[in-house]
Amino acid sequence: MGKPLSNEKRADIVRHMEAGQSKENISEWLFITVKTVERVWKRYQETGSYEALPHAGGRKPLITEEKMEQVVIKVEQVPDMTLLELIEEFNLPFTESALCRRLIKRGLTFKKRHSTQMVENEKM
Repeated sequence: MGKPLSNEKRADIVRHMEAGQSKENISEWLFITVKTVERVWKRYQETGSYEALPHAGGRKPLITEEKMEQVVIKVEQVPDMTLLELIEEFNLPFTESALCRRLIKRGLTFKKRHSTQMVENEKM
């Protein structure tokens, strides 16, 4: 799928179609496909507008923002809780890796701490 067609080009299509130009000539002149010319012209005839339809907004989140905030609060209260335990406690509809990505986006990181410090010059 290419870039959306600008409203300027859409206006050009309508203007030239009203002037009697062929779809093929318009498509060659604007470097677009004949199908695009047909779609814009059809939309203009049906609605009186050549402007693009608004974007649908994308995928809806699986859980509410409030529930995710509760998860974050729980992680801050009990930092050694595993991802699986969080999923089970809050009955979350996604995997451990998906929860991990969501928590990282919120600025929470998970680093394992070693119980003992390694000496830099120590040889195995």
